[in-house]
Amino acid sequence: MAAIAELPADSVSDKERFFTDVVERCKPLVLRGLCQHWPVVGAAADGALAPYIGAFDRGEPGEAFIGDAAIAGSYSYGEDLAGFNFTRERLTISQALARIEGAAAQPGNECVYLGSLPTRIHLPGFAEDNAMPLLPANVQPRVWLGSASRIACHYDTMDNLACVAAGRRRFTLYPPDAIGDLYVGPIDHTMAGQPISLAAGSAPGDPRYPRFAAAQERALAVELEPGDALYLPKLWWHQVEALSGVNLLVNYWWDAFSSGPDAPSTTMMLAMIAIAERPEAERAAWRAYFDHYVFRPHGHPLGHLPPERHGILGSLSSGNYGRIRAMVMQLLRGG
Repeated sequence: MAAIAELPADSVSDKERFFTDVVERCKPLVLRGLCQHWPVVGAAADGALAPYIGAFDRGEPGEAFIGDAAIAGSYSYGEDLAGFNFTRERLTISQALARIEGAAAQPGNECVYLGSLPTRIHLPGFAEDNAMPLLPANVQPRVWLGSASRIACHYDTMDNLACVAAGRRRFTLYPPDAIGDLYVGPIDHTMAGQPISLAAGSAPGDPRYPRFAAAQERALAVELEPGDALYLPKLWWHQVEALSGVNLLVNYWWDAFSSGPDAPSTTMMLAMIAIAERPEAERAAWRAYFDHYVFRPHGHPLGHLPPERHGILGSLSSGNYGRIRAMVMQLLRGG
């Protein structure tokens, strides 16, 4: 298993450098010490995480995963994929943190996980006290806290900057094109929104997933300490293990290359109903057209014409985004 590339945090000291040296490359990258100056990191190191978080907590509850000792913090499906191996409770952040600290003091107790909570709702003022100047001002953080755990391998459709504030984390990554070797579960019956890899959470050598060995050969891994951060491009598969009894992660999701409100994942869902069950030969024909017009391995599809003759295939920023979107919406309405 290979290591993830690293950069010292001071080498990407502003938004422009972060975008050109990290984000545009679309490769995972560790930034050691990026957040070591944050007050929350210092509070956690001093054993004062609960009072620090409590000062911001406005009592807005979130959905917590609660598991018994038998699952050892590995939240997943039940045996038949119909249910899950944990229950759900509504807890405030302070309530969850008290239970997490209690479980850490008594090994073999329950495991608690509370994730994806926007700080502007649950911890107003936290983002300002722990600023992230490398990102656009409208990108707001979320917090994830819990006992020692292993979160099932999944992907996100947004770019992600994940910052460890308390405890240690181990990330195991697989590239997007490993999807066929990961044996992905249902996309409409999930634990928290995204489908997961069934193979990555299975016992070593599980005969149900023979191709998983190929994915393992391409895996990347890293352990992060408090104050470290990981940039994770969209669609990279990641399994996240919280290695300490009390853990807090702060993350930022955003689409670094968006031209408008429409997400690529929406296009993929529409393609599932428009293309996926057509004959193989027709799917191959559509693949050629998608390559030509969308993925463009040989450059712009109208590169042989002057730019003023590109029509709606010209730059999206020159108004073509809205024109194409209007055409698509009219077609979807049956116009």
